Amino acid sequence: MPAHATYSEDELISLLKAGSQQAFSYLYDHYSKAIYGIIFNIVGEEAEAEDVLQQFFLKVWKSIATYEKEKGRLFTWMLNIARNSAIDFTRSKKAKMENNIRSIEKNVFEINKKHQETINTDHIGLRKLVDNLKADHREIINLAYYEGYTQEEIALKLNMPLGSVKTKVRQAILQLRSIMGK
Repeated sequence: MPAHATYSEDELISLLKAGSQQAFSYLYDHYSKAIYGIIFNIVGEEAEAEDVLQQFFLKVWKSIATYEKEKGRLFTWMLNIARNSAIDFTRSKKAKMENNIRSIEKNVFEINKKHQETINTDHIGLRKLVDNLKADHREIINLAYYEGYTQEEIALKLNMPLGSVKTKVRQAILQLRSIMGK
């Protein structure tokens, strides 16, 4: 196939599982900006976000065989890997040490203006779907998926019992599935 080919999600998955470097290049070209935006939102530093992005694509390459279409779309699967990779990075000893010396101006949630276009993570319209959630569900999903908070951190931030946070996350996911028609 020519380098500018487009693939359906099923074709792309099949080619990736078969080890196609061309399909992997296509995946990188079409998803790297969105994935970088997610990672950058959590990590907050350009160079570190780029490192996590490279590690993310290695994980995808090595673990594509574990992807199961029945459990969700490819982008959703990759989004979870990216989010978890970024969170793991920020929790590592190196990141904790660097965070202790990082100045206030470089707060992890501050977004550099020149990266605004790379933070458009909305290839599948997820932001619009999240905007349709009830306010409390929307707040929890934003904290968990866009800002990288754990459920425990959300409970502390919102002064809410952990069980309530878990319930609201589950309700929000069910509501999103209902909105998406799944």
